[in-house]
Amino acid sequence: MEEIKQRNIYLKQLLAFKDQEPVKIITGIRRCGKSTVMKLMMKYLIEHDTPPEQIIYMNFESNKFDDFDRKQVYQYVQERIITGRKMYIFLDEPQTIENWNKTVNSFQVDFNCDIYITGSNAYLLSSEYATYLSGRYVEIKMLPLSFKEFITFQGYTLKDYVSPIGEQRKRAYDSLGEMTEIADLFEAYVRYGGFPVLSDIGLEQDKVLAILDGIYNTVVKKDIIDRANLKPNSHTIDSVLLEKVCQFLADNIGSSISFNNISNTLVSNKMLQERKRHGKPAVRTISNYVDDITEAYLFYPIKRFDIKGKEYLQTLGKYYMVDTGLRNYLLGYRGIDTGHQIENIVYFELLRRGYDVAVGKIGNKEVDFIAIKGEEKTYYQVTQEMRSEETITRELAPLKEIKDNFPKIVLTLDSNIKLTEDGIRIINLFDFMLSNEFE
Repeated sequence: MEEIKQRNIYLKQLLAFKDQEPVKIITGIRRCGKSTVMKLMMKYLIEHDTPPEQIIYMNFESNKFDDFDRKQVYQYVQERIITGRKMYIFLDEPQTIENWNKTVNSFQVDFNCDIYITGSNAYLLSSEYATYLSGRYVEIKMLPLSFKEFITFQGYTLKDYVSPIGEQRKRAYDSLGEMTEIADLFEAYVRYGGFPVLSDIGLEQDKVLAILDGIYNTVVKKDIIDRANLKPNSHTIDSVLLEKVCQFLADNIGSSISFNNISNTLVSNKMLQERKRHGKPAVRTISNYVDDITEAYLFYPIKRFDIKGKEYLQTLGKYYMVDTGLRNYLLGYRGIDTGHQIENIVYFELLRRGYDVAVGKIGNKEVDFIAIKGEEKTYYQVTQEMRSEETITRELAPLKEIKDNFPKIVLTLDSNIKLTEDGIRIINLFDFMLSNEFE
């Protein structure tokens, strides 16, 4: 098979369920690498003595399957089943086939098979697919490249070294052995984002923007507008309003918002002209649009958690955008809100590491993230710098009010601050992002 760049985080998750009953469903925004992980799984099977004829792969965005209905899909697979052997069935974006989920359910009933699926819209799990599988599936949630993956995909190698004061650090070297500053690579990651395709075209701004334009418009057309039209009680989407809502969410990552606030702001800031006949967009309309946007994995919602009351709050949630490159494409690169950008990046890094993440509320103060995995819990504050007394006081204050014994960490771009205060650790963001914690 062709040479494919590794995405070991996700391949390991697939391998953990290999030859087990649950259907493996790889979800995530378009172009984040779902098909690549599917191909890595097929490559693994072949390299571990599975004959290629026991692998069936169908990409439903290929012209080859453009006119297939669910019965033709079943027939195609049935004709390739080898009696007495385990078959591995890979279905790439099958939700374009009406009632495809019934066919997949039939595969489980009729054949000795292990099934892998990709999907670019969460709606297939929230309603369609869940109805037919009744819990007999496992979701592999995929994201664009982490910073560490980005470095590797851009052709750099990370090497450990010991600093003059005896601390373990990392340096990046290109294919010619030339060293590149980690900070420079991080600036490129923040600006252009982590879609794997960027490693094929290089980091020239015009090319990157053309790629991001294609990704954004495909997500909007196929995974938001087209999918909304297929829902029960479907609603027609105004593409202008949809883009304005996306821009609003992108401009307000990490800020507490309400649907009413979105509607009011779009009109008052003249991002959307209020029309006399229709008035401002209804809150229900904004709510539907935000649901459509999050189902396409363009933005991720995060709830607020009352640390003292030990309950999730139902109001004023936050949203983070799946890729900072897409955000800069939508808003233009401004270079003035690094704090929001790194907060966005840390949120998705915590998701990659398998944590459930919430915003923490304690009194009238806020903790950026509570990361929970089983019995493990960590509180995180994220800030661009920790040099001024004002910043130090502001960032540490919420953590100091938490009285439990779980770890409390401040992540910052500052590299020379190592103090620990009241048990609160201050860690350089690069060290955190490049750690081997979840590999």
